[in-house]
Amino acid sequence: MPEPAEMNGADIGKMPGSGVTGSEAKDPVANGHAENESNPFAEYMWMENEEEYNRQVEEELLEQEFLERCFQEMLDEEDQDWFIPERDLPSVGQIQQQLNGLSVSDGNAEEILRKSILNPEAKEFVPGVKY
Repeated sequence: MPEPAEMNGADIGKMPGSGVTGSEAKDPVANGHAENESNPFAEYMWMENEEEYNRQVEEELLEQEFLERCFQEMLDEEDQDWFIPERDLPSVGQIQQQLNGLSVSDGNAEEILRKSILNPEAKEFVPGVKY
Protein backbone atom coordinates (compact mmCIF):
# COMPACT_ATOMS: atom_id res chain seq x y z
CA MET A 1 0.00 0.00 0.00
CA PRO A 2 1.45 3.46 -0.85
CA GLU A 3 2.31 6.04 1.82
CA PRO A 4 -0.44 8.66 2.58
CA ALA A 5 1.70 11.46 1.10
CA GLU A 6 1.92 9.55 -2.21
CA MET A 7 -1.81 8.80 -2.47
CA ASN A 8 -4.19 10.64 -4.75
CA GLY A 9 -7.95 11.10 -4.29
CA ALA A 10 -8.84 7.77 -5.86
CA ASP A 11 -6.45 5.90 -3.52
CA ILE A 12 -7.89 7.59 -0.43
CA GLY A 13 -11.40 6.50 -1.38
CA LYS A 14 -10.24 2.87 -1.55
CA MET A 15 -8.73 2.89 1.95
CA PRO A 16 -10.61 0.83 4.58
CA GLY A 17 -12.37 3.05 7.13
CA SER A 18 -12.22 6.13 4.92
CA GLY A 19 -16.00 6.47 5.04
CA VAL A 20 -16.25 6.72 1.26
CA THR A 21 -18.19 3.99 -0.51
CA GLY A 22 -17.36 2.74 -3.93
CA SER A 23 -19.97 4.80 -5.87
CA GLU A 24 -19.06 8.05 -4.06
CA ALA A 25 -15.38 7.44 -4.68
CA LYS A 26 -16.08 7.22 -8.42
CA ASP A 27 -18.33 10.32 -8.62
CA PRO A 28 -16.49 13.28 -7.09
CA VAL A 29 -18.66 16.35 -6.53
CA ALA A 30 -17.08 19.79 -6.77
CA ASN A 31 -18.49 21.24 -3.52
CA GLY A 32 -18.11 18.05 -1.42
CA HIS A 33 -21.86 17.39 -1.16
CA ALA A 34 -23.93 14.80 -2.91
CA GLU A 35 -26.15 16.16 -5.67
CA ASN A 36 -29.33 14.78 -4.10
CA GLU A 37 -28.77 16.61 -0.77
CA SER A 38 -31.57 19.17 -0.22
CA ASN A 39 -29.58 21.85 1.67
CA PRO A 40 -25.86 21.91 0.96
CA PHE A 41 -25.34 24.30 3.91
CA ALA A 42 -27.11 22.10 6.48
CA GLU A 43 -23.91 21.42 8.42
CA TYR A 44 -23.34 25.19 8.79
CA MET A 45 -26.86 26.05 9.99
CA TRP A 46 -25.71 26.02 13.63
CA MET A 47 -23.81 29.23 12.86
CA GLU A 48 -27.11 31.03 12.29
CA ASN A 49 -27.79 31.22 16.05
CA GLU A 50 -24.18 31.23 17.20
CA GLU A 51 -24.43 34.56 19.07
CA GLU A 52 -27.56 33.46 20.94
CA TYR A 53 -25.91 30.14 21.82
CA ASN A 54 -22.75 31.90 23.03
CA ARG A 55 -24.82 34.30 25.17
CA GLN A 56 -26.75 31.40 26.71
CA VAL A 57 -23.57 29.43 27.49
CA GLU A 58 -21.95 32.54 28.99
CA GLU A 59 -25.01 33.11 31.22
CA GLU A 60 -24.87 29.50 32.40
CA LEU A 61 -21.16 29.79 33.20
CA LEU A 62 -21.69 33.05 35.13
CA GLU A 63 -24.56 31.50 37.07
CA GLN A 64 -22.45 28.44 37.90
CA GLU A 65 -19.56 30.67 39.05
CA PHE A 66 -21.96 32.74 41.19
CA LEU A 67 -23.36 29.62 42.84
CA GLU A 68 -19.86 28.30 43.56
CA ARG A 69 -18.85 31.63 45.18
CA CYS A 70 -22.01 31.68 47.31
CA PHE A 71 -21.43 28.10 48.41
CA GLN A 72 -17.79 28.86 49.31
CA GLU A 73 -18.85 31.95 51.30
CA MET A 74 -21.41 29.85 53.15
CA LEU A 75 -18.75 27.26 54.03
CA ASP A 76 -16.36 30.01 55.20
CA GLU A 77 -19.03 31.54 57.45
CA GLU A 78 -19.84 28.13 58.86
CA ASP A 79 -16.16 27.50 59.63
CA GLN A 80 -15.96 30.79 61.54
CA ASP A 81 -18.96 29.90 63.69
CA TRP A 82 -17.73 26.45 64.68
CA PHE A 83 -15.23 25.86 67.47
CA ILE A 84 -12.26 24.00 66.04
CA PRO A 85 -9.68 23.23 68.77
CA GLU A 86 -6.73 22.98 66.38
CA ARG A 87 -7.51 26.42 65.04
CA ASP A 88 -9.08 28.22 68.01
CA LEU A 89 -6.95 27.05 70.94
CA PRO A 90 -3.37 28.27 71.36
CA SER A 91 -0.66 25.74 70.64
CA VAL A 92 1.66 24.34 73.29
CA GLY A 93 4.46 26.58 71.99
CA GLN A 94 2.32 29.70 72.40
CA ILE A 95 1.34 28.72 75.95
CA GLN A 96 4.99 28.04 76.77
CA GLN A 97 5.94 31.52 75.52
CA GLN A 98 3.24 33.14 77.64
CA LEU A 99 4.38 31.23 80.73
CA ASN A 100 7.99 32.22 80.14
CA GLY A 101 6.91 35.88 79.98
CA LEU A 102 5.31 35.72 83.42
CA SER A 103 7.35 36.48 86.49
CA VAL A 104 6.74 36.94 90.17
CA SER A 105 8.90 39.48 91.92
CA ASP A 106 8.58 41.20 95.29
CA GLY A 107 11.05 43.92 94.34
CA ASN A 108 8.28 46.36 93.44
CA ALA A 109 6.02 45.44 96.38
CA GLU A 110 7.38 48.27 98.59
CA GLU A 111 6.78 50.86 95.87
CA ILE A 112 3.27 49.54 95.17
CA LEU A 113 2.39 49.80 98.86
CA ARG A 114 3.65 53.39 99.05
CA LYS A 115 1.54 54.50 96.08
CA SER A 116 -1.57 52.57 97.17
CA ILE A 117 -4.63 54.53 98.30
CA LEU A 118 -6.11 51.55 100.16
CA ASN A 119 -6.51 51.75 103.95
CA PRO A 120 -4.13 49.23 105.53
CA GLU A 121 -6.06 49.50 108.82
CA ALA A 122 -9.40 48.45 107.27
CA LYS A 123 -11.14 45.28 108.40
CA GLU A 124 -11.06 42.29 106.09
CA PHE A 125 -14.08 42.12 103.81
CA VAL A 126 -16.32 39.12 104.38
CA PRO A 127 -19.34 38.78 102.10
CA GLY A 128 -22.69 38.71 103.89
CA VAL A 129 -21.35 40.18 107.18
CA LYS A 130 -22.47 43.65 108.17
CA TYR A 131 -20.12 45.81 110.25
